[in-house]
Amino acid sequence: MAKKSKKQQSGGTPATVALTAAGVEYTVHAYDHDPAHLSYGEEAAEAMGVSPDRVFKTLVADVDGTLTVAVVPVAGQLDLKALAAAVGGKRAMMADPTLAERTTGYVRGGISPLGQRKRLPTVLDASASAHATICVSAGRRGLEVELAPEALQKLTGAALAPIGRPA
Repeated sequence: MAKKSKKQQSGGTPATVALTAAGVEYTVHAYDHDPAHLSYGEEAAEAMGVSPDRVFKTLVADVDGTLTVAVVPVAGQLDLKALAAAVGGKRAMMADPTLAERTTGYVRGGISPLGQRKRLPTVLDASASAHATICVSAGRRGLEVELAPEALQKLTGAALAPIGRPA
C-alpha cells in the first residue's frame, strides 16, 4: 500500500493530492476568506502579498458546446474570442456556474485547474510563462497553490495562448 503524504493525511484537496501524486514541487498558501470581498482572485493576491499578475483565476467557459477551462491573471479578464480561437472553436461564453461546479467538483471561487472531477480542455494565458511561479486555486476558497507554470501546463495538458486582456 502506498504511503500517504502529510498533505493527503491532513485532508488535502483533489488539487493538492494530484500535485503530490505527480511529484510536483508546490507551496500551499492559506488565508482567511472574506465572503464580503468582491473578487476571489484579488482577495487572494492581497492576502498573500503577491502581485495580481502572478495570481491566476480558473474560469469555465462553454466553447461550441464543450466546457473549457481558462486560466488567466486576476489582474485582467478572459477574452472569450481568444479562448475560442485557442481551442479551434468559433464561439465561447461563460459556462453556467452550477454546471461548472458540478463538472469540476469545486465551488465557484475555489475552482482549481488541477484535480477536477472531469478533465476538461484547458488553456493557460501566455503571460504565465513570464513568471517563475504562479498561484492558482488549490480547490477551495482561501487556499492557493504556487507552482511553476510549466508544471501546471503539463499536469492539465493546457495549451498556452494569449487569452487574457487588461481589465
